[in-house]
Parts: sequence; structure tokens; C-alpha cells
Amino acid sequence: MRRHLYGYFNRMRGLEAPPSRARLSHVVWSGIGAFLGIYLISVLNQYIFVNASDTIFLVGSFGASAVLIYGVPQAELSQPRNLIGGHIVSAFIGITVYKYVPMEISVLSALAVSLSIVLMHFTRTLHPPGGATALIAVIGSSQIHELGYMYVMTPIATGAFILLIIALVVNNMSNNPNRHYPRYWW
Repeated sequence: MRRHLYGYFNRMRGLEAPPSRARLSHVVWSGIGAFLGIYLISVLNQYIFVNASDTIFLVGSFGASAVLIYGVPQAELSQPRNLIGGHIVSAFIGITVYKYVPMEISVLSALAVSLSIVLMHFTRTLHPPGGATALIAVIGSSQIHELGYMYVMTPIATGAFILLIIALVVNNMSNNPNRHYPRYWW
């Protein structure tokens, strides 16, 4: 038993050195992309909703998507298929669970996130911020709940496409041949 526990905990020690710090140009392009993507979603939000307290387009999971598609644009989970598909699949799951499963919010939250992960795996659209998109559909405000399945199109699909367009522009402006985006579409 003791040997088994030692082996188990020994696996947690890590086998590699951490990666080196990113080049300054990579950091700058990442920051520019994230700023522009989130800024454009904010501007769209202000244009559609006159009341500044309505921030329905500013979904928290978009911040995490920005980290992926601008910070590590070559990663598998950052590709357009994952960005768009992962958010749409997860939004659909979150709304469906909230509307049709009569359970307490803690169970609905766990169910929405776990089912989203499973469906993203099956559709090959795994995008970690998708879990937050599903969770927001369940725990979000009454304004989000009133949207129903429109939540999938607006704000989710709309915001994801804005982030994608900015990622295509900014990630391909760099002179670094390793920063091109995307690696693949579908």
C-alpha cells in the first residue's frame, strides 16, 4: 500500500522544466489581439444596449478564449473549429440543461459543464472556455435566461466570430512565421 501511494504521489512531481518566457513580440501581439477582440465586443454591446449596465455581450468565457487564440494561437484548442464549435455546443448544452432538467442549480451547473466537455470531445471542438459558456447559461442573470436559445447566437456565436476575425487579422500581422493563424479550419 505504501509503495502504491508513493508511486501515485511521485507522478505529481512533474518531469519537465517549465517553458521559457515568450518573446516580447509574441507578448505584444497577444496583448493587441486581446485588447481589440474584447474592445470590439464591448463596443457592440454599447451600440445595441443603451443602458451601460447591460453587458450581455461581455461573456466571461470570452476572456479565456482571448488568452488561447491570441496567447497561444498554434494550440489545438485555439483553432477556429474549437473556438466557434466549442462555444456553440456548450451554449446549447447549458441552455438545454437549464430549461429542461428540473434540479437544483448546483446539479445543473455540474451537468452543463460535464456534458459540454463530453459533447465537445465527440465533436472535436474542445475549447476550455466552452465549459464557462455552459456554466454561464445556467448560473447567469435572468437576462441571459430570458434569451433562451438566442443565447447561442447572441452573444455567444456573435462574440466568438468577432474574436475569430480579430485573431485572423492580428495573428497574421506578425513577421514571425510561427505565429500564423489558423493551423487548420475544420
